[in-house]
Amino acid sequence: MYYLCNCLNIANIKYMKGYFAHQTAVIDEDCKIGNGTKIWHFSHIMSGSQIGENCNIGQNVVISPQVKLGKNCKVQNNVSVYTGVECEDDVFLGPSCVFTNVINPRSAIARKDEYKSTIIKQGATIGANATIVCGHTLGKYCLIGAGAVIRQDVKDYECWIGNPATRLGWVGEWGHRLIFNEQGIAIEKESNFVYKLENDKVKRIS
Repeated sequence: MYYLCNCLNIANIKYMKGYFAHQTAVIDEDCKIGNGTKIWHFSHIMSGSQIGENCNIGQNVVISPQVKLGKNCKVQNNVSVYTGVECEDDVFLGPSCVFTNVINPRSAIARKDEYKSTIIKQGATIGANATIVCGHTLGKYCLIGAGAVIRQDVKDYECWIGNPATRLGWVGEWGHRLIFNEQGIAIEKESNFVYKLENDKVKRIS
């Protein structure tokens, strides 16, 4: 369930609307914010953005116009999610990770009509201080290491690290490294989920 925010008085809406917003947060008109979401100190939710249920928006976060966050997303401190970014359910954005939305920005040239789309698929994790160059898709349950610089699409379950980023291997839905046997089968520790590696793609089979 979403709540349409048409009020700037945070103190009056933080209980009425089904979500919590700290009194220092700024929420513009015409945002949609899901039930159970928490918005913390000095964060700014801009007009036309949409935040799903049970999200956690940390301190000093900016959610720009038209950004979409799915359910149960966690946006850690000091993250700016720019127009053109869409996160599906269960996405984790680590502290101070960075998005872009223009390939060749210039201060003196307006390029708002050239924003590139960046899609973060369900369950993906982006580590602290990682940079995601715009125009790419990060696959389901992928894991981007702290400080990595991503300049290409990332497949489901891939783990990328470094600058420029390279693929370290594969991870499961609970974030553990997958080690495949000769038959291309891996069992993730802790979850005991079973995965199949075939044609350089991973899928969960049980």
